[in-house]
Amino acid sequence: MQHIALVTLVVRDYDEAVAFYTGALGFDLAEDSDRGDGSRWVVVRPPGSADGTGLLLARAKDDEQLARVGGQTGGRVGFFLHTDDFARDHARMTAAGVRFLEEPRHEPYGSVAVFEDLYGNRWDLLQPA
Repeated sequence: MQHIALVTLVVRDYDEAVAFYTGALGFDLAEDSDRGDGSRWVVVRPPGSADGTGLLLARAKDDEQLARVGGQTGGRVGFFLHTDDFARDHARMTAAGVRFLEEPRHEPYGSVAVFEDLYGNRWDLLQPA
C-alpha cells in the first residue's frame, strides 16, 4: 500500500512557519530536527493525523527558492484542510488571525472557505458533505 507521507512547503523561516502552522492553524509539530548544516527537518500535521500526510517545512536556500515562497501553486488553491466541524475551525482560525479570502460557502460537496497561510499560499478549509 502506498500513501503520500509528506508534501514540501518552501518557507522563509522555520520558526515563523512553525509558529503559524502550530498556532494559527492548530497543527502538531511532529518533528523538528537539526540537520547539522544550518537546516532543519521540520514536519507539521493537522491534529489527530499522526499517520497522515504532513507538511515538510523547508527553508528557502537561495534566491530562486525564496522567490517561490507563497507562489508554489501559481495562485491556485493548492492545499485542502478537511475538518469535521467547519464552524468551530473557521471561528478558531479567524480569531487566530488567519486571513480568509471569502465568506464560508455551503456547496453540495460541503462547507468551504479559501484562506491564505502566512506566505500567501491558498488553502481550502473544507468540511465534506
